[in-house]
Amino acid sequence: MTTPRTVPGKIVLIFYGFFGCAGAILFFNLFLERIITFLAYILRAIHERDLKRKGLMQDGKDARTRRPSQVSEDDQLDSWKPSVYWVMLILLLGALVVAVCASSMYYPVEDWTYFEAIYFCFVTFATIGFGDYVVSQRSSYANVHLYRLGNFIFIVLGCCCVYSLFNVTSIVIKQMLNWLLRRLNCECSLKKPPMTRRNAITPGHLHRGGKTPTVTVTDADGDSDSEYRRNSGEMISMKDFLQANKISLAMMQKQLWETAQSGRSSNNNSGFQGGVGPLAILNRKLGQDEYDPGI
Repeated sequence: MTTPRTVPGKIVLIFYGFFGCAGAILFFNLFLERIITFLAYILRAIHERDLKRKGLMQDGKDARTRRPSQVSEDDQLDSWKPSVYWVMLILLLGALVVAVCASSMYYPVEDWTYFEAIYFCFVTFATIGFGDYVVSQRSSYANVHLYRLGNFIFIVLGCCCVYSLFNVTSIVIKQMLNWLLRRLNCECSLKKPPMTRRNAITPGHLHRGGKTPTVTVTDADGDSDSEYRRNSGEMISMKDFLQANKISLAMMQKQLWETAQSGRSSNNNSGFQGGVGPLAILNRKLGQDEYDPGI
């Protein structure tokens, strides 16, 4: 295994690794965008063929024939988004095919078991790189140049497929988390007891006497709420103060979120959103900007 041993060599490795990893991530993102576009085109063709077979779509009403010729294929795919689950399944099958083919090459040449070869493929394609299994460590190999070429091709294809698969899987995990958050929010709303208004003007510990004081809260528009009683002598909280002044934390959060999302072309629902890097590519290609559990 080749590693730097001198200080200048390690310094060179730092700069080389920085720009090399950045270029590799750029390459993986470009591959992800192209493979998702290709899969979207194939799945859309299958979808339209199924609609034509069922008589729900005519050739004269095909969306592709009505678009101008200068519109790119990427823009043509914006009107129809493939299912993220189908894309994940296809990428999973592709990664498995590459791993199985690569393992068939590794295990007889490196004298591994087939399971060890599969394990090496996953660790390598996922860029984990434990180093417990490393190829090309013998002093001599039969057809060494062909073997190294095949090793290079399999590693590049495997890393691209697994990288794309991980990013698509992250979309599915995001949908599951958003669904779980929505369910938890609904359940908490159903189980939450009715909120009682408290006196947000005078803390309860300042009132001495057996009778609880009565305070009338008046809105900014002059409307008076009903009289609320403070039932405890605890210190006033910030939550009580905001509620008494008709300031909702949920509305403040919503306004902050809308301000942060003002630069986007479409409004997103609350939850885990991905707008940077590979998630932005997948959101645009698969239409996952808005959470839809049925997609």
